[in-house]
Amino acid sequence: MLSQLGASQLLSRSSILFCPVSHHTLSKHLHFRILPLCNIPRPFLSLRNFAIMASADDFVKGNILPNGVAVITLDRPKALNAMNLDMDVKYKSFLDKWEADPKVKCVLVESSSPRAFSAGMDIKGVVAEIQKDKTTTLVQKVFTAEYSLICKISDYKKPYISFMDGITMGFGIGLSGHGRYRLITERTVLAMPENGIGLFPDVGFAYIAAQTPGEGSIGAYLGMTGKRVSTPADALYVGLGTHYIPSGNLVVLKEALLAATFSEDPHEDISALLAKYSSNPESEPQLKLLLPQIASTFGGNKSVSEIIKELKVHQLSTDATVAEWAKEALAGLGKGAPFSLSLTQQHFSRVASARGEKDNDLSCLSGVMKTEYRIAIRSSLRNDFAEGVRAVLVDKDQNPKWNPPNHEEVNPREVEALFEPLAPEIEELKV
Repeated sequence: MLSQLGASQLLSRSSILFCPVSHHTLSKHLHFRILPLCNIPRPFLSLRNFAIMASADDFVKGNILPNGVAVITLDRPKALNAMNLDMDVKYKSFLDKWEADPKVKCVLVESSSPRAFSAGMDIKGVVAEIQKDKTTTLVQKVFTAEYSLICKISDYKKPYISFMDGITMGFGIGLSGHGRYRLITERTVLAMPENGIGLFPDVGFAYIAAQTPGEGSIGAYLGMTGKRVSTPADALYVGLGTHYIPSGNLVVLKEALLAATFSEDPHEDISALLAKYSSNPESEPQLKLLLPQIASTFGGNKSVSEIIKELKVHQLSTDATVAEWAKEALAGLGKGAPFSLSLTQQHFSRVASARGEKDNDLSCLSGVMKTEYRIAIRSSLRNDFAEGVRAVLVDKDQNPKWNPPNHEEVNPREVEALFEPLAPEIEELKV
């Protein structure tokens, strides 16, 4: 659901959302300046202000073109298209309506800005409500809206095309990563670093991760460390992207889509257009070169402590590339809440192990989302979440006081409890 920063600079300038990109990275790739906070009262915005700021009709726009291409445009550039509850509902309403409309041949999802496809989910209003009332129904509404939308995208009966140009993180991956056509550019930056604010990488990323090379170990590595994927070669190798479209080709590709005359098989027409405008990345995937080390470290259901121990061994490698990778991975793990890391390791391992087992609910996305709903409802109420937001967004001291403070003190039974069925008064996710 939520994206958090891998570096403190952007977070310290961000008013609403988490987005794991440093100010340096943004300056290098996106060429824009993050605006400072605008007199937002502490400790958090009220839910009323949160609602006023978010107008779904303004931020999520839908349009059906004469040839049957239906376009969703995310138009909240100042917030890097951070999604809120009303936007989720509006987005899904378009998909529901268009799926039943015979005039609609395919759906194209884009951003109004090259800065970001979507940087994730607004969180301050949600945290404010939790701090006021831990029994608030807002948490359930937000996760229900997000996860139902993800399942709708995954099962969509018509071609679903995402222009993943720019920052695509957290729920941004939820909106694109489960669709049929996932178009990345050289400006695409992908990450799932929610462990750094005391949550876990959700939005069905564990399901995507299980299908990555190394029997899911690369996906586990990305989810646990929050590592950014910022090259087309790596994005395609991991499977987050299906086609590399140089950003200079996006406009002409869109024009071709909007001018196309679709046959009885729109998939065939779309595939032909993508073949025309896509390219092969110029470089080899770095993650492929590191696959042996990643698989040995993050595969095989290793505990967090075992992962850290092995990374420290790799850090002593005479291969400079391996040593630097291990150092960076340790730094990524060091930013995560110990409880969140243990939770992520357990969840990702279970989903990876279930792959191909038809009688296991975690072998399908809907089953994963039902489990993540249970985990999300509970983990969002833990103190680590509020503390992570405090340290990263509010006080900005980048020094969260996690509970427990280290991996050795994480109680496995407490982690296990997050996977259990919800209490009778809380309805399970229905997808």
